[in-house]
Amino acid sequence: MNSCIGGTKTSTLATASGNKATMSVLSSAFLTEGIDKISGFRACFINFTRELLLQNLPFSFPKTLRGRIEVLLITMFTIFISSFVIALSGALMPGPLLTATIIQSTQRGFITGPLMIAGHAILELGLVIALLMGLAPFLQQPEVFVATALAGAVTLLWMAFGMFRTLPSLHLSWEGNQKRLNHPVVSGIVLSVSNPYWIIWWATIGLGYIIYSKQFGFWGVVIFFAGHILADLAWYSLISATVARGKHFLTDRLYRGLIAICAAFLVVFAGYFVYSGFIKLNTLIS
Repeated sequence: MNSCIGGTKTSTLATASGNKATMSVLSSAFLTEGIDKISGFRACFINFTRELLLQNLPFSFPKTLRGRIEVLLITMFTIFISSFVIALSGALMPGPLLTATIIQSTQRGFITGPLMIAGHAILELGLVIALLMGLAPFLQQPEVFVATALAGAVTLLWMAFGMFRTLPSLHLSWEGNQKRLNHPVVSGIVLSVSNPYWIIWWATIGLGYIIYSKQFGFWGVVIFFAGHILADLAWYSLISATVARGKHFLTDRLYRGLIAICAAFLVVFAGYFVYSGFIKLNTLIS
């Protein structure tokens, strides 16, 4: 019985490994490098496992250059759209970057949103490069998760406390004579890296998507990153444009209420990260 089970496991692992090897070759041959470049315009053979043959996989790949281009474009479009939607779902969540965008848009106007995302994009580009070069295992360590969650929670609570403290005296200054905050590009970098949600997102969802996109070569990662950043740019540009054009209806009272709501969300996020951090810490200790 044990011998039989062991043999089944070995067979399953061998099949899985064979499937993965074949799919890697097909990806390079038809989606990234090109079969002609790999083969030098000579006849070549690709090994298929029995499982892939039963799925009729060999017949699903295009036989002409035009067909290969169409498959590549469809694949890249799928990566772009899915990356855009996933990134937009994260951008819609209130956080320190959104709060700072609202505050600075009252003074700088529409350009605040794009400049914030410019700083955000610089930081994320560096992170993507670092992940591709081997940072991923470090970020996935439980100890790093705990430290990130707890340190980020403290940062969010400190920001929320400052916002609540200034609420009674907070007022709009459309003329810009109010003391300015950091440059939006700098704020985009600092506030992103101080947000634990951002770090954890990239260590989990973002990393998985990078690994998937990397299967399609350099341009797969580029398309993924473009979709991700454009989603952030679209949302934050809309926010800054709305606030900047709200001079006619955005009163001090409404502005204080908006900032108070953002501060409350920061407190909620901080509580969530404290809880997540201690849960993971308890797992490590036990």
